[in-house]
Amino acid sequence: MKEIFQKLKGGLIVSCQAEGDSPFNSPEGVTMFAKAAQSAGAAGIRSEGIDKTRAIIKNIGLPVIGLVKSKFENGYVRITGSFKDVEELLSIGVDIIAVDGTFRKREGKTGPEFISALKGKHDCIVMADISSFDEGIACAEAGADCVSSTLSGYTPDSNNNGKDAPDFDLVRKLSSSLKIPVFAEGRINSPEMAVKMKQSGAWSIVVGSAITRPSIITGWYVDALSKNN
Repeated sequence: MKEIFQKLKGGLIVSCQAEGDSPFNSPEGVTMFAKAAQSAGAAGIRSEGIDKTRAIIKNIGLPVIGLVKSKFENGYVRITGSFKDVEELLSIGVDIIAVDGTFRKREGKTGPEFISALKGKHDCIVMADISSFDEGIACAEAGADCVSSTLSGYTPDSNNNGKDAPDFDLVRKLSSSLKIPVFAEGRINSPEMAVKMKQSGAWSIVVGSAITRPSIITGWYVDALSKNN
């Protein structure tokens, strides 16, 4: 476990995901993103879906954080929310499993309860994706090996007050309170923001949209130009 975390410390993890009608939404598409990230010096890859993650593991010699996305009843995203998801990820050899660590219930359990049960069943490294300080503390106490600010601003109880900036305060508070690694993810859309997250105590920085979502990046430019006609 310590070896994996040391490989990631202070580095950039690139989230290579594609959804819906994206032309990159295939195992081959996300693997090309991962190869490009590796060639530029990424320390690790975060990947969603069994087939896509399997392809990345097969072709990329970097630590891989794997997850499976689904949805809660209210439509909000849920990250690796079942034991079936966990077992499928373990079967393809992911290094770290990202799990929804919020207090929302899945299979009758909150995130911390799910993580506690998971750690009791499997010998695996668990990253708790959380949205608040209290969730981060609870997940650490439940046995999570690391936490990530992934879901801050993406749950009903963490709307980020309408801000588009990363949650620097959450990462700073968790980093100063926990003895396990704290990863920063969410709206880190520039190198300067990544550096600020590192200065806030983040063990490693996860960036997705600003690197691997061309349609979203294009939209940023189109919107900015349209507002200045």
